[in-house]
Amino acid sequence: RRHRVELALPNPPLPIEADVVRLGQVFSNLLNNAAKYTNPGGRIRVSAVATGSEAVVSVSDNGVGIASADLPHIFDLFNRGQRSSDHTDGGLGVGLTLARRLSELHGGSVDAASDGPGCGSEFVVRLPLAASLLAPAPAQPVSAPARPRRILVIDDNESFVAAMSGLLRAMGHEVRTIPDGSAAVATARAFRPHVVLLDIGLPGLSGYAVAHALRQDPAVAAVRIFAITGYGQEQDKRHAVAAGIDQHLTKPVDDTVLATLIDAAGTD
Repeated sequence: RRHRVELALPNPPLPIEADVVRLGQVFSNLLNNAAKYTNPGGRIRVSAVATGSEAVVSVSDNGVGIASADLPHIFDLFNRGQRSSDHTDGGLGVGLTLARRLSELHGGSVDAASDGPGCGSEFVVRLPLAASLLAPAPAQPVSAPARPRRILVIDDNESFVAAMSGLLRAMGHEVRTIPDGSAAVATARAFRPHVVLLDIGLPGLSGYAVAHALRQDPAVAAVRIFAITGYGQEQDKRHAVAAGIDQHLTKPVDDTVLATLIDAAGTD
């Protein structure tokens, strides 16, 4: 899209202790968003500096910006914000949640800033420098589930499945996915998940039918089933209860709420 990319990176590089694949996901999400929400010919800037015991990395652009009302929720799971209404290639609202979770697992953080629509945006990642990690004080454990769960994601949206799987694995869980409802019960019997994250509009069988079938199978009847859907009418919730779904979550979903529900699920 003919963007001008400006780099202001330190020499020598800043040493951090990190998982290179996971940090690749963090920065690819931020850069993809910057490209997505910056008009052709716009500017994207990446800078990094050492501030105290932290590496501070900024990804900024002069794109469409973020409304002040959206800023407090920009990292919420499935939150796409008002800006996506003007861009048909808007994402699923999972990438920023994943970026935040992965940064936190590294002992860091991600913050967003914008002066409003049309004024561009900036995302700032803070990560501990390696020197601070090697200080005499004992390192604090990163946020991770005390008991990893087996989670089955049943959804036919490939982009959603990839992003959600990455988020769940970043939380420390074992994940398996399946794109249709017809084979969901057989997959659940083989995988024996603790939690099922279930789309409602599925090919083969609807999410309601899948939930009902799971409840009728003694091998997986006790599994916790959480529906994640864009439909939040009262009749949708009644259908979910009747099908045996434990939680009907309407997008956007707070990832901390989802994490709490998963952590509360039983294990073997």
